[in-house]
Amino acid sequence: MPRNIAVILGHPDPAGTTYCAALAERYARAAEKAGHAVKLIDVAKLDFPILRSAAEFAAPATSPDIKAAQATIAWADHLVFVYPLWLGALPALLKAFLEQICRGGFAVAPEAGGMKWAQKLKGKSARIVVTMGMPAVAYRWFFRAHSLKSFERNILRFAGIGPVRDTIIGMVERSPDHRRRWLERVAALGRKGA
Repeated sequence: MPRNIAVILGHPDPAGTTYCAALAERYARAAEKAGHAVKLIDVAKLDFPILRSAAEFAAPATSPDIKAAQATIAWADHLVFVYPLWLGALPALLKAFLEQICRGGFAVAPEAGGMKWAQKLKGKSARIVVTMGMPAVAYRWFFRAHSLKSFERNILRFAGIGPVRDTIIGMVERSPDHRRRWLERVAALGRKGA
């Protein structure tokens, strides 16, 4: 069944020549060929400030780029995040983008009394594709995929998104053949809309 898919490229380099950009583009192209509707959000090309206070987080978005990204996320049935692991976590620009997206009650909003939160993004699923220099098995088992789990639990699932699946691509500098194989695996995910 065709899906509306938002692909969020979270690499902070705006040149568009990174391996993450190639993965996002390959996923999007394969999904479109399979009949899915796809919109790409390239975080590095957006203009938005960093949030610096609770009052800013509580207020609605003011950046036109963030408002457009929120509209794309609201439109989508499935979200695909593609980013590199930097210093063991999301790149700072992607984290700042997520804070902007979630602000003003777009993703979650306190319910009466402030003890519970209304999840505003229920009904959407997500795929996280994260690249790294270390072996994926070391990140998953030795480091326990700490930042990936935090992203899944504390942002996506907190907003009601589920299921959330992940694809960890380790040893990205290993060889051109290794990279090509992963591009094909990501294209297969795109064809399925998964």
